[in-house]
Amino acid sequence: MVTLIVVSIPIAFLNELNAIAALVLVRGADFLSTFEKPQRYALAMLFLNLHGHGFGVAEIFWGLWLFPLGLLVYRSRFLPRFLGVWVALGGFAYVILSLTGVLLPQYQDKVFTYSQPVFFGEVALMLWLVIKGATPPALDATASSSAAG
Repeated sequence: MVTLIVVSIPIAFLNELNAIAALVLVRGADFLSTFEKPQRYALAMLFLNLHGHGFGVAEIFWGLWLFPLGLLVYRSRFLPRFLGVWVALGGFAYVILSLTGVLLPQYQDKVFTYSQPVFFGEVALMLWLVIKGATPPALDATASSSAAG
């Protein structure tokens, strides 16, 4: 889980270079005087579009880390199992949405609309932890007496 998140951090930071490049192009630094304004604005849009695609690549890892989290929630018995399934489905939806955004961007809005309900699995998990908390399974009397002896 941690590895997948740690991989996404440098991708997200390096992706910010695209946003900075767009800002430099729009502001019109001295060394860009050879480009006309429409050319600079077109290049700025290119970098902004690349910024969006870069987030799509980072989102792949954001979705992949939800699979082990969902598995941990499902196996832990501290939380309801449906939350683990919901989180894992959300991870699958993130990966599909990200791949669609990178490979078939014309369909990204439709995929986002249809996958919206499963994205709330993360929110449901957080709300469950805040409101109800994690309840460890109760130990039966025979297991606790044999462990004490």
